[in-house]
Amino acid sequence: MKMIKAIVRPERLEFVKKALENQGLFGMTVMPVEGRGDQKGISLQYRGGAIMVDLIPKVQIEVVVKDADTDRVITAICDGAKTGRIGDGRIFVIPVERSIRVRTGEQES
Repeated sequence: MKMIKAIVRPERLEFVKKALENQGLFGMTVMPVEGRGDQKGISLQYRGGAIMVDLIPKVQIEVVVKDADTDRVITAICDGAKTGRIGDGRIFVIPVERSIRVRTGEQES
């Protein structure tokens, strides 16, 4: 199994969720995060002066999938998140040893 962590623009979350639903994947964890990458923040105009905001609001999506579904899920996330502009996000793939359902004790590895 793999955990796929995707950090994307908040305004693209609904598109990513829809793309994952179209692949039959409904379970995910979503959390607000802040960060910076190649874009190194943004400059905003405020009361006549420019201020630098170097931590940009993003959304982190975590999904655990079977190894065979990894590429399909990555493609769906990219399709939903891509705008073609700098700051579209990043995807990380992490191995998962075991998954235990709390209610039933059912395990997957």
